[in-house]
Amino acid sequence: MSDRPVPSKPIPGRPGRGALAARMAEILRVDHAGEMAAVAIYRGQRVVLGAAAGHERVAGQLAEMQAHEAVHLARFEALLTERRVRPTAMAPVWRIAAFALGAGTALMGDKAAHACTEAVESVIEQHYAHQIAELQTRDPDLAAELSAFRAEELAHRDLAVEEGAHAAPGYGLLSAVIGAGCRAAIAISEKV
Repeated sequence: MSDRPVPSKPIPGRPGRGALAARMAEILRVDHAGEMAAVAIYRGQRVVLGAAAGHERVAGQLAEMQAHEAVHLARFEALLTERRVRPTAMAPVWRIAAFALGAGTALMGDKAAHACTEAVESVIEQHYAHQIAELQTRDPDLAAELSAFRAEELAHRDLAVEEGAHAAPGYGLLSAVIGAGCRAAIAISEKV
């Protein structure tokens, strides 16, 4: 996967007053949901692997990645407040599902936990790349912030690959299911 932003598909014009504000609300809502879920995934993985003997190094990596996601989440929480955007109504569901995904993949072992990270971060970095391209002229400051967040997501993905994500049992299926779930959650969170 490329580390460069993916060109944005043109967004069909939305007629009427408030169209740009509505699109910005979708962007902030879905990004907040994604970062909230990322924190919950890492929290679930840490609950399992942090308590298991011999997994201290991996638990430390997970803690560091969770800390990055917590910074992203805090920024989106501030943006939601500043711009008076409501979070997704699905937040409680996503939080529980993400924690379960993190704990479940960690129960399958280190490699599965890394496969989860790779699958999630691959979808998220592509999602950010599209948003960055879209926001370059509309909101360059937000585009710059998303670029910095995307760089950290890429680093998480690359670390997961280095740590053996592709060696996880059932990697192909696991990655496909997690990626599809992430894309569905993105589509839902923008609107709901």
